[in-house]
Amino acid sequence: MPEKYSKEEAKSIKIGLYAVLVVLAAMAFLFYGRDGKSVENARSYEVNARFGRTDGLLVGDKVRMAGMTIGSVVNARLDEKFHAILTLDIDENVKIPDDSNASIVSAGIMGSKYIEIEPGGSPDFIMPGGEFSYTQDAMVIEELIDRIISIGKANKKNCN
Repeated sequence: MPEKYSKEEAKSIKIGLYAVLVVLAAMAFLFYGRDGKSVENARSYEVNARFGRTDGLLVGDKVRMAGMTIGSVVNARLDEKFHAILTLDIDENVKIPDDSNASIVSAGIMGSKYIEIEPGGSPDFIMPGGEFSYTQDAMVIEELIDRIISIGKANKKNCN
């Protein structure tokens, strides 16, 4: 026969079960319900951007304009000339002028990469399935540091 629990023990068990249920519900929300878009705002369109190099940029990274997230990278592939073609999923409410520039930038020295769109002034917009005319490749921090060190060494050698 099972023993009876005291009121305090029964209360602790109930609280523990509620806590487990809350944690499971939170995990289900994080894994299944969080796609960054509400049901009303789930419409979007895709555009492409061609880059020479995308060092550190991954599918799923953000696309931003004026500091605001307007989409994400949904696909990456190579073309026949070994350029990276990224497919960007853009919120349908954001119209991008067709002379805009897409750059791969870093969120800090060691931060993650994202695409920053600098809007142009054209009255025409990039159509769904269209492509950016102007892009700027990712800057590789290691190469930049190597260049600075080599310039410093050359200047030191010239001074001696």
